[in-house]
Amino acid sequence: MTADQAHSRHRRLLVVDDDRLVLTVISTGLANVGFEVATAETAEDAEAWLAGGTRPDLAILDIHMPGKSGLFLADRLRSLDQIPFMMFSAYSDPAMVEQASQCGALGFLVKPLDTVQMVPAIEAALARADELKDLRTTQLQLQAALDGERDISIAIGITMMQHCLKRNEAFDSLRTSARKRRCKLTELATEVIQAAEKLNL
Repeated sequence: MTADQAHSRHRRLLVVDDDRLVLTVISTGLANVGFEVATAETAEDAEAWLAGGTRPDLAILDIHMPGKSGLFLADRLRSLDQIPFMMFSAYSDPAMVEQASQCGALGFLVKPLDTVQMVPAIEAALARADELKDLRTTQLQLQAALDGERDISIAIGITMMQHCLKRNEAFDSLRTSARKRRCKLTELATEVIQAAEKLNL
């Protein structure tokens, strides 16, 4: 077992299937290889479990269930919590596989399932989920940087107007003030913008 595989085995999984026997076999097999496994027999049960605040690293959902389907739950996981998921079914209909993929599934398994079959797919889905999480984090950091640059530009413009300074002089003035106050330039820029907005009220 590689270091990455050993790490993935300590991850939390949520398995949802209305067949209690299948659910028991799957959860027991995955727990035996080191995963932390929570189970739910319906989409509603899964939602109640999630309402408690616990978040799985990966959800494994049966598509066909009474009441709310696995696809309904998948959409909820993706849109509200950004919880990665894979799906399984007793059928391997290409249209169904495509529908699961369009919902954002990171994998698709066909019953009957066994641990040997599931583990490589789960590890691949977890690795992909980590990549997507890192990408979202990078995008958020980039957006924050862009927002900070925008605020600094606006603050420079305000300082130029208030003190009749050239752009480089206004920037130097803000940078000097930030250093004296031992704060980030973006923080000072936000304060300058907020102060200007109050004056314009």
